Amino acid sequence: MVLNNPYQAYQKQAVTTSKPEDLTFMLYEGLVKFIRLSKAALQDRRLEQSNTYNLRAQDILSELMVTLKKEYSISEQLLPMYDFMKSRLIEANLKKSEEILVEVEEFAVELSETWATAMKQVKTNS
Repeated sequence: MVLNNPYQAYQKQAVTTSKPEDLTFMLYEGLVKFIRLSKAALQDRRLEQSNTYNLRAQDILSELMVTLKKEYSISEQLLPMYDFMKSRLIEANLKKSEEILVEVEEFAVELSETWATAMKQVKTNS
């Protein structure tokens, strides 16, 4: 019998029981996390790990792109932003560029912080 990792079980339950806005926040937080891990691995010359983390960040951006709701005008602004960030991550991966990772990290942190603020405002106004 294979025992599940308790942390993975917790994560799976958190994802399956969370509200859409909480899931979006989790994606933003994951994006920041994997960019930072990719950057740290690159600094340590662990290129394979940097690549793996970079690909995880790209996957998160892909998920954010496909889950955008077209009926909201903000989606028209977020889609090109996500696409730009993903393109830059691909370039960072190919060039092994820490500078590009820092650039994308700044965007990701700003998105995460903005989303967190918006969620707080909605809860306050409810």
